Amino acid sequence: MTRITMTVDGAQVSDDVEPRMLLVQYLREKLGKTGTVIGCDTSNCGACTVHLDGRSVKSCNVLAVQADGAEVTTIEGLATDGQLHPVQEAFRECHGLQCGFCTPGMIMQSIDLLNENPHPTEEEIRLGLEGNLCRCTGYHNIVKAVQYAAREGASS
Repeated sequence: MTRITMTVDGAQVSDDVEPRMLLVQYLREKLGKTGTVIGCDTSNCGACTVHLDGRSVKSCNVLAVQADGAEVTTIEGLATDGQLHPVQEAFRECHGLQCGFCTPGMIMQSIDLLNENPHPTEEEIRLGLEGNLCRCTGYHNIVKAVQYAAREGASS
């Protein structure tokens, strides 16, 4: 067992973990952050995307011990004082979801994309989300949601 300490959604946590435990497993099983979805276990789908020190990562591709000392933000950590994050609001407003399974990862990746490029073109949005798969929407409303968020100034 290895002792790790990190900040998750603004709260400091410490735990003993197996060295091979994935960050996604730690978040879901130890911390109950079930909004971080396990979609494929191969890092292909992006459903498990979280922010690690402000950058999006697929948490099924990161060991929990690699996040020791880091700041992790999950989909549960985005809303503040009962207000949705602007990108969450954009996905709601533009119906950028269908079944919702990919939505947490799409939102986390979209935030990172907008932080890097506050005014992306449609092509830049599609390229920026390319590592996140949606199996039911056809991406049209997801792209519209990111465009809406960009117009509303969602980058931080």
